[in-house]
Amino acid sequence: MTVLAHTGFTVRDLDRALGFYRDVLGMRIVFEQEKQGGYLAEIVGYPNAHVRMAHLEFEDGGHRIELFEYVEPPSRGDAGEPRDLGITHVCFAVDDVDAVLERATAAGVEPISSPVLVDTGANAGGRGVYLRDLDGILIELFQPRSDER
Repeated sequence: MTVLAHTGFTVRDLDRALGFYRDVLGMRIVFEQEKQGGYLAEIVGYPNAHVRMAHLEFEDGGHRIELFEYVEPPSRGDAGEPRDLGITHVCFAVDDVDAVLERATAAGVEPISSPVLVDTGANAGGRGVYLRDLDGILIELFQPRSDER
């Protein structure tokens, strides 16, 4: 069996990131933990790896988001551009893109544009917007057309 288990993001400050994903996007924290050395160091390839981490999901379950704050080694650099190789985004389907975007901007997030009407293709009639979370991670908010909700 192969399934998509979670999408992981490295963040600068776990507590700040939890506030965004919980309070702005409405996810719930499944668990938080801190790990150092052992299998973690081996799997990520940093001998002294030390992380604070959390898993979040929506009330009905499904795909989880994993947030990692590296205590050691410290994170470096900023998130890349949407066009850069290896850059990903996660799309959150929402009932009201304007309301979620309003909460996001109140939390200090800057959208790349205003919500845009999708006028062609499989998602025609929906509305979407790209934004960066508080760590610069690219997020898409997508409101499907009314007959798909």
